[in-house]
Amino acid sequence: MRFSAIPGLSQVKQLLLGGVRRNHVAHAQLFRGPEGSAALALALAYAAFLNCENRPSEAEDSCGACPSCQKIDKLIHPDLNFIVPVTTTKAVAKDATSSKFGAEWREFVLQNPYQGLNDWMQHIGAENKQGSISKDESVQLLRLVSLKAFEARFKVVVIWLPELMHPAAANAVLKLLEEPPPATVFLLVSFAPEQLLPTIISRVQPVVVRAPAEQELTDWLRTTQNVPEAKARQLAQLTDGNVGAALAASADGASAAHDYYELFVGWMRTCYGNKVADMLARSDEFQKLGRENQKEFFQYALALLRKVLLFGLDPQLVPHLPAQEQGFIKSFSPFVTPRNADALTQEINEAHYHIERNANPRMVFIDVSLRLAELLRA
Repeated sequence: MRFSAIPGLSQVKQLLLGGVRRNHVAHAQLFRGPEGSAALALALAYAAFLNCENRPSEAEDSCGACPSCQKIDKLIHPDLNFIVPVTTTKAVAKDATSSKFGAEWREFVLQNPYQGLNDWMQHIGAENKQGSISKDESVQLLRLVSLKAFEARFKVVVIWLPELMHPAAANAVLKLLEEPPPATVFLLVSFAPEQLLPTIISRVQPVVVRAPAEQELTDWLRTTQNVPEAKARQLAQLTDGNVGAALAASADGASAAHDYYELFVGWMRTCYGNKVADMLARSDEFQKLGRENQKEFFQYALALLRKVLLFGLDPQLVPHLPAQEQGFIKSFSPFVTPRNADALTQEINEAHYHIERNANPRMVFIDVSLRLAELLRA
């Protein structure tokens, strides 16, 4: 994993790079970001940079070609270790620990490092069981860090979702953070750091992993995932910077053949004009989208309505509007105000809810169109 392969986060990347260049590598760091963020990907890129064998003094990334980088990229480096939440499965009927799921973890991360806990549980066949980092893991961890690094400068221990640690495991980690082994770096990757022990938080250097900007995610989807530009922009808007959700939606193929922007603009003009005949015609078009695309369209409508509202309050709140959207958002903003924004949002949310529960899409679309027409003209 290279820093360059991760969308956005330029300031965080420079902070991490600078620490390594100055030989100020904190022995414990907490990569904190929401589910679907680049927290794990960033930790892996940092691990590769730490142990890169061909890294010039002012390098912006690991080389990707040396033996260390190649092993870390495949997650088979002997000095890169993982502690992750697991549970018993058909394959591992008892004493479930991270080491027994090494092959499954490598496959999971190499497939997509932006996934969440539920994705991991489904990947290992946990069914409805909940994953955790058990007290047995603490014994494995202490044994792991007692060994010197085999071939790298740093032994790296990645603890994914430490908020799911059993108290015994949490206390073992705390002891290691208080008395860190030499040349060992702990990288904690958390979706809910507020659930960690305060004593653990006080002993780690925070690395805040925010969502990439809409344009950054759009460009990344287009250039690295080969997503068409129109679809990439829609996914970036729909997912609000959630890289994992954008990748999942891209893989599902939803919205691939649909331009939600044109559909939304036409719909809003129909609603504002209270053109019932056009609403009926558009309801037929909406029905043909298919249920997943219908839900996605309503999510897109909510995202674009939010932009319209913010632009009306202060254009500086949405400074990076795509050229395609600027004219419409500017002309439509006088009709979406704090006075009716909540009601508009509620109506679209309810329409999304009904589509999820298999209501007749044509009837849902006509009903929400009539309600929006009333709110826009009030």
